[in-house]
Amino acid sequence: MEQQTSTIDYYVWLMSDWAYLGGVRFVQLAARHGLKINHIPMRMQDVYAGSGGILLANRSWQRQAYRITELKRWRARLGIPVNIEPKFFPADVDLASCAVIAAQQRRLPVADFVNALMRAIWAEDRNVADPGVLMAIAEGCGLDGRALLDAADATAVRAEYRGNTERALTAGVFGSPFYVFSGELFWGQDRLDMLEDAIVRCKATDVGRGPE
Repeated sequence: MEQQTSTIDYYVWLMSDWAYLGGVRFVQLAARHGLKINHIPMRMQDVYAGSGGILLANRSWQRQAYRITELKRWRARLGIPVNIEPKFFPADVDLASCAVIAAQQRRLPVADFVNALMRAIWAEDRNVADPGVLMAIAEGCGLDGRALLDAADATAVRAEYRGNTERALTAGVFGSPFYVFSGELFWGQDRLDMLEDAIVRCKATDVGRGPE
């Protein structure tokens, strides 16, 4: 039970605009409550294939238009820079995802790295599929970019990335971002307040239970 209540599983597609909008606030939320974040980068195309999701380019014009409206609303509400039509979109985030997994396997801090990668896509018009750009982003977060790039091709890293598809589907995940805490699932950055409510309730229950 302690693993469930001390860690938040964070299923994230690094190309996700909504994960980008919630990224910093999510890290701050976890820090407020002393919780660890288990980053689980996904290949959303594969998760969609197993859960009935539709890639953006294949959605109806009505849904595509409303997405843009919502992005503008959230950009204004949060005061976060967002390029509605970024230069490198869709971005190939496979290498970046594997770099994150490689860093986490080495028990390195990856929260800032993950948010920097999404910010690079959605606010800085940088190509995270470019190894040079990826290394620079990693170095900017205090990580060894060259070492992470080398490790990203490791068999264990690639296997974990592939396995994250099944892991996500088994958990009930079908989009990004998804937060899983103490068995509860929360989809979208607009559910962060509900996630925090669940954390507070869980803490209150633990306090009321007392030591065993």
